[in-house]
Amino acid sequence: MKLELVPIPVSDVDRAKSFYTEQLGFIEDVDVRPADGVRVVQLTPPGSACSIGMGTGLGAYEAAPGTIRALHLVVADIEKARAELVGRGVQVGPVEDVGGGVRYAGFSDPDGNTLTLQEMPWRTGDQF
Repeated sequence: MKLELVPIPVSDVDRAKSFYTEQLGFIEDVDVRPADGVRVVQLTPPGSACSIGMGTGLGAYEAAPGTIRALHLVVADIEKARAELVGRGVQVGPVEDVGGGVRYAGFSDPDGNTLTLQEMPWRTGDQF
């Protein structure tokens, strides 16, 4: 069993798609309109087996925009990842060490859905 897709509620699909692809560097897997009023967009963080989805006309996209909290994006080097996102215009909070070598830095998408960069020092190489 694998988790493959997490729906993200957004108010403007084009704006959200631009944020996730242009500012966060997610890869566009799908952007289709299979029926009138239906749009399905699937985006994947580089190196991830799990994607996010957004769109219109389906029950999966009916939640209120901005209600997703703390999606974790695990990175090998949080300082480097944070600097790259800040360089692309993302307002990322400071890196916080929460103990045990685990560090976080949070930010939001244009609708207020929150994401968190997470670094765990034991998740390197084949473990990453």
